[in-house]
Amino acid sequence: MLGLSAQAASAQSPAAAPPSAPAPFTARLGERVRPVAVILHPDGGLALRADALAAALGGQLLRDPVRAGRYRFEVGAVGLDIEQGTSLVIAGDDTLVLGREVIRAAGALYVPVALAADLLPRLGTGVLFDAEKREIRRFAPVSSGRRASDATQRPASVPATASVRAEPDRTAVRAPETRAGNRQRIVVVDAGHGGRDNGMSGPIGGGPRIYEKNVTLAVSKQLQRALEDRGVRVVMTRTADTLIGLYDRGPIANAAKGDLFVSIHVNAANPKWKNPGAARGFETYFLAEAKTEDERRVAAMENEAVKFETKADVSGDDPLGFIMRDMAQNEHLRESMQLASLIQGAMRTVHPGPNRGVKQAGLVVLVTAFMPAVLVEIGFGTNPAEASYITNPQRQAELAERLADAIVRYLAKYERKVGG
Repeated sequence: MLGLSAQAASAQSPAAAPPSAPAPFTARLGERVRPVAVILHPDGGLALRADALAAALGGQLLRDPVRAGRYRFEVGAVGLDIEQGTSLVIAGDDTLVLGREVIRAAGALYVPVALAADLLPRLGTGVLFDAEKREIRRFAPVSSGRRASDATQRPASVPATASVRAEPDRTAVRAPETRAGNRQRIVVVDAGHGGRDNGMSGPIGGGPRIYEKNVTLAVSKQLQRALEDRGVRVVMTRTADTLIGLYDRGPIANAAKGDLFVSIHVNAANPKWKNPGAARGFETYFLAEAKTEDERRVAAMENEAVKFETKADVSGDDPLGFIMRDMAQNEHLRESMQLASLIQGAMRTVHPGPNRGVKQAGLVVLVTAFMPAVLVEIGFGTNPAEASYITNPQRQAELAERLADAIVRYLAKYERKVGG
């Protein structure tokens, strides 16, 4: 291994879970069955003991002898570079997101359950995850489409933040159809805020007053038209100035059996910033733990809309329900990140502001949408120039066209992945 110790990071036999920990999961490799210790992750959900999981699946966990906290998790021909304190995983040339950080507890390394429930099954390791039986099974590995050397010979290196490359804009294509019954793809478009929840208002320093709820509805309707022109069926969470609860928007998308959820919003500068009225640009969020102060600011700003609701069905008191929802969302993290990247790449071709990049935060509106889901901040309404830009019907239509191109391009990529 490149730069890695040949010894396992810790003993192959899993230690018993602490008395307060949940019951162990079972890992099955052929006729061999082993327990894998489980703990509650401090950020929610479950975490599995990494060395026990690797050993039970016929693999190994290796410690980087140079950099403390960095490890190599190997199963078959697939190698994953993980690092304590980060939620990112490197597999070959891909940077993947776990949704929760890799942690150390009671002297052992623990990985979020998403690594076994989502990443390993998708990477051609032959791993299947059965949540109901609390069982992880490994069968004969299936080719993942990449050379084994790509997955196993990459030096262990986990960057501090995900690097997402935006793709250049290309000619718009029509939405693909599925192979099973040629079902028309469904995109749920969510116009942020509404009713007595105005969202942000601006701009700072004077100019025509704008309210976020009006801008998001106008752009969402333009996006609906652009997508329908491309053969996509669109479900709107609202089509008028009405208040839709943050916890109700995801269930609307689920009930519609949506393939994607796209929430449109307008950003606002922090009044405490130096010259807040000068803040400009566009950014797209997917659901994961916020890593920066600005990501936490946006999450707090968008989640504040809960106060306008008379009743919010959080359903957060049931531990099993929380775990199942967490696993369902983790399944779509990487897809959401790729969709966000395509959206940023498309918007930069027309938007006059700076590309603020793909970001992540704990946004309530995305929590209950069990599908690839993103929140798009189309500009700063607190900036006079951008407030004028995002309220111009021609510019709104232009932005909607680019958003539609990115969405259809994502659907085409997804269709090739599952259809090929």
